[in-house]
Amino acid sequence: MSITAVAEPAALTLSDRCDRCGAQAFVRAILPSGGELLFCGHHARAVEDALRPQASVWQDQTEDLHARPEPADD
Repeated sequence: MSITAVAEPAALTLSDRCDRCGAQAFVRAILPSGGELLFCGHHARAVEDALRPQASVWQDQTEDLHARPEPADD
């Protein structure tokens, strides 16, 4: 019997862009083949019903859309 460890994907950053429109990505879909797709919140909602059941991992950080940035320490 072999056990395969699955690492949690890294958090999405400002440089991660939606594959459909180029906006900031908040959702990552990792496919069983190992490929990944990145989506903004809008496009993630548009494809979620069809794509989520096929994805190995559905990483959703859309809660970050309304997060307020921490003030900088002076």
